[in-house]
Amino acid sequence: MIKDLFTNSIPRKYQDTLFVRLFGITKVPLIFFVSPSVVRLDEKVCVVKIPLNRRTKNHLNSMYFGVLATGADLAGGLVAMKEITDSKKKVALSFKDFHADFLKRAEGDVHFVCNQIPEIKKFVAEVIASGERMNFPVHIDAIVPSEGNEPVAKFILTLSLKLKS
Repeated sequence: MIKDLFTNSIPRKYQDTLFVRLFGITKVPLIFFVSPSVVRLDEKVCVVKIPLNRRTKNHLNSMYFGVLATGADLAGGLVAMKEITDSKKKVALSFKDFHADFLKRAEGDVHFVCNQIPEIKKFVAEVIASGERMNFPVHIDAIVPSEGNEPVAKFILTLSLKLKS
């Protein structure tokens, strides 16, 4: 009943942001520290924003590469996390590897964009059905909307899932 009131009265993007921040504060405090927000999460795209501020800047006044990695991690893992939560199954989620191309300085708030939502959902279902560890490459583009839509960084993270026994 309370869950229904919560889900019906609060817009979806705020629910998703709260989900990410609660995960951060309880499991990975660095995520909470960088103040991510879910800009969009639907059947086609996931967009996570991390603001450029005192906590996320480097000495060149651009976003620190560790924060960029955190944003890519979130955009690549959020859909899988939500699918796992909705399935009520216990699935171990991790990233097997991480490839990054830093193309130019991120001198504003960064949006991390993942366009593989249907594929990730299908992947989670396959892992649950098979019970085997499986890997899936997730592509993330980081853009600074105030500077245009050209990526400032591109990431490929290998999402690794296994149904827990």
